[in-house]
Amino acid sequence: MRTFGVEEELLIVDEATGSPLALAAALMAQLSPDGAACPDEPGFSYELKLEQIETQTAPCRDYAGLLRAIRLDRDLADRAARTHGARVAALATSPHAPVTHMTPKPRYTAMENRFGLTVRDQLTCGLHVHTLVESPHEGVAVMDRIRDKLAVLVALSANSPYWNGTETGFDSYRTQVWNRWPGAGPSMIFGSLSVYRRVVNRLLETGVLFDEGMIYFDARLCRHHPTVEVRVADVCLLAEDAALIAVLVRALVESASRDWRDGVEPAPVPTVLLRMAAWQASNFGVRTELLDFGSFRPAPARDVVDALVDYLAPVLQEQGELGLVDAGIRRIMERGTGSQQQRRLFAEAGLPGVVDHAVRATSLSPDEVPFAG
Repeated sequence: MRTFGVEEELLIVDEATGSPLALAAALMAQLSPDGAACPDEPGFSYELKLEQIETQTAPCRDYAGLLRAIRLDRDLADRAARTHGARVAALATSPHAPVTHMTPKPRYTAMENRFGLTVRDQLTCGLHVHTLVESPHEGVAVMDRIRDKLAVLVALSANSPYWNGTETGFDSYRTQVWNRWPGAGPSMIFGSLSVYRRVVNRLLETGVLFDEGMIYFDARLCRHHPTVEVRVADVCLLAEDAALIAVLVRALVESASRDWRDGVEPAPVPTVLLRMAAWQASNFGVRTELLDFGSFRPAPARDVVDALVDYLAPVLQEQGELGLVDAGIRRIMERGTGSQQQRRLFAEAGLPGVVDHAVRATSLSPDEVPFAG
């Protein structure tokens, strides 16, 4: 079984009001007092804004181990936040209108100067899943063969219906905000590592992107580790859902690798159709219809999700994960995604209730969290 791990971006919020607080430096001083933590390493790191902090798990081998790691990181971050009258919340966008503060790094300052409002507006929290690959060649082959199915993960993880105090009409508004970046979104079929590297180099030669870290493809090769990084998901309200998304990603990577080795060509889906599928998933989550990843025509969301599980079933069965995936999907479809939970909480208690519930859900197991509806 391939090892896998996740990065989660968490909001830091005022314990009393739920508004974002610029406390990342204070939390990092406690969580990484020697300053050793950095992106792509287990532990904690800064993000673009001081109102958020990123966790990184070590590589794990199974769902249970990854779930423990996610819960531990969330708990450590929350304990650090509590010492400052704050909490952490697994919300992909802030329900309250925030006043944000840039993390004081030269790279981030340069990005703000170049990209303006795109950077100033950017307070979003994602879930990034890293899965081991044997080589960059395998990694590119995998990316070519999973690109048509990633929108389903957007729908299952949707957890951002509110933006600046406003109902957006989207289940994953983070997807809309994130895709303002020039290097973000679905990528082409590369066909080989040499083409992938050539495309990346050409993008950098435009001068629009500062460095390879701004290659924000939905799936990309990690610069520092032998992994494929899938970046489409919202941070999930529940740690169990985050671990489930990671299991699905790992099964996608393994299934795609087997297709590649068996000579199965990537589905020749135009990138513009992938953008439509992501938009549909961002808009509706699993509430109504998704675009079927075979025909790219509307189909009931449950049917599309089931089709993904059916595609992954041989690998999931072999790895002993099919039962837990079936149960996890059933829970999401029955109780709703994070966005559906947020909307139900809003109807009962307004935006403060949404954040209060998210704070509790971030650090507790489902059995301990009273769900709305």
